[in-house]
Amino acid sequence: MLRGAWKRVRGFFARLFGRAPPAPGRFERGSKFALAGRLAAAPWIWPAREYLVYVPRGHGRWRRYPLVVMIHGCKQTPEEFAAATRIAALADEQGWLLLLPRQEKKANPWSCWNWFDIATGEGRGEAAIVAAQVRAVRRHYRVHPRRVFLAGFSAGGGLAAALGVRHPQLFAGVFIHSGLPCASAAGPSAATKVMKNGAKDDPARVGIAARSMAGDVALPLVVLHGGRDDVVAPINATQLVRQFLALNGLDPASEPEVKRSDAGAGRVVETSDYRAAGRIAVRLVSVPQLGHAWSGGDESHPYNDARPPDAARLIAEMVEGR
Repeated sequence: MLRGAWKRVRGFFARLFGRAPPAPGRFERGSKFALAGRLAAAPWIWPAREYLVYVPRGHGRWRRYPLVVMIHGCKQTPEEFAAATRIAALADEQGWLLLLPRQEKKANPWSCWNWFDIATGEGRGEAAIVAAQVRAVRRHYRVHPRRVFLAGFSAGGGLAAALGVRHPQLFAGVFIHSGLPCASAAGPSAATKVMKNGAKDDPARVGIAARSMAGDVALPLVVLHGGRDDVVAPINATQLVRQFLALNGLDPASEPEVKRSDAGAGRVVETSDYRAAGRIAVRLVSVPQLGHAWSGGDESHPYNDARPPDAARLIAEMVEGR
């Protein structure tokens, strides 16, 4: 018994002073309820969702870590999203915690996030549930309070937009891949029209109104969208840019600095940067040859395209300030 106790004590100090290999990364499960989380169209759905937290290799309690929130798209699970984007390996490399919310079939039969629900578009509904998850994970895992970043794909991108616009104080940056503006639709039938044609009303108005309530917002946005996306039309990316320019107190009609570059594998990328006070407030990355798929992902999973640019690396540039 004494020998076993001494071995544990010795192992603790070995890990503390770097004499043992770091503990491997691991996924942990949780669930969070939000009082304001009921959907307007389905108030009988219990306002709680499960989530995964990825704790990176070598994680310790002695310092605060960045947190990256990854919101999956339709017909995906957080496990599939993590595997396809290889985000856990990147979290190990960079030293991030990950939060991956899980949509449930009761709330949407295709596992889509209800970005088009009126309550969610107003910052309640599923936006409130994920915001509550962020706060819970931030407390429990010693997250750096000013280094919480948000990323979403497709319907998850629509929810990320709602979170960024309605809860900007929670985040240091937002990355939206093939997503849609906040409050751009009210109901499933309207959502289908927005996905094909963009929002009928200018989403910049939502950004202006949100800023008037939140105050002096400075929330950088990176948008990545494919020119061949036949599920979420590229006009939604343009409208997202206008919405977040307004949220950041900039003219939605601002002209960007545009750069074209060769990404490799026969792809050209057009990057449009909108600056404020010397910093990039909004960046639009357009990939003309990309469809409705996560760029640089694992093609063994649906909705992924292995060719560049690597969307996960773009998230890393945002988180690490490069």
